[in-house]
Amino acid sequence: MTGATQPVLQAHGLTLRYPGAPAPVFQDVDLSLERGEVVAVLGASGAGKSSLLRVLAGLQPASAGSLLMEGAPLTGVHPRVAVAFQDPSLLPWLTLERNVAFGLDFKHQPVLTEGERRARIDQAIAEVDLSHARQLRPAQLSGGMAQRTALARCLARQPSVLLLDEPFGALDEVTRTDMQGLLRRVVADFQTAAVLITHDIDEALVLADRIVLLGSAPGRILGVWQVDLPQPRADLLPEMAALRLEILTRLRAALRATQGEPALL
Repeated sequence: MTGATQPVLQAHGLTLRYPGAPAPVFQDVDLSLERGEVVAVLGASGAGKSSLLRVLAGLQPASAGSLLMEGAPLTGVHPRVAVAFQDPSLLPWLTLERNVAFGLDFKHQPVLTEGERRARIDQAIAEVDLSHARQLRPAQLSGGMAQRTALARCLARQPSVLLLDEPFGALDEVTRTDMQGLLRRVVADFQTAAVLITHDIDEALVLADRIVLLGSAPGRILGVWQVDLPQPRADLLPEMAALRLEILTRLRAALRATQGEPALL
């Protein structure tokens, strides 16, 4: 998705290097996000995908480069940036409703009236279709329901940016497909910008408006692909076979180069 408006999140030349390390974790990453857009970041293990997500979330300072949130420098955790991981990390002693509300108590969150708080919680729970389960505790939830609860906790904060680190990786295929559809609906309804970290090319093809391939040692952007196909796309994978092969070929070549082998299939 493109537009004339200012990107909600914009990174330029982001580099992360740990002291004493022989190479950066990732280097010279440029990335911009528009509202209502899903950007998938692909890459092999060790390419720095999760580290990049932490920097975009303000949880880890970059060694070099700039990061802007709605045009202002992002120097730490921001109330309009929400993060979801593969582990839902629900508090077992709280109900689903109170787990969703817990995100509103995080540091740097705006002070809400009781009415505003209730409205946000109700809207977030309804958005993920869990109004019937709001008094259940995490032990009573399926894996898919737990991930929906974690997503609702993010949505209650009304984020401008939603960062997702392989959130569906531990789910079965049917639940995973349902969650993918839910993510697209949430992005459209809330007009948030989403970054999805994934190792699954098919998931990226189904969900993303853009796909970014991050290489290893150091992590650099090897390619960017626009996916201009209508949603839903779950039944369109055959039409995307050529794009899938192109991304896979680029990824395999990068892996071979990292391992010191000829960059051939």
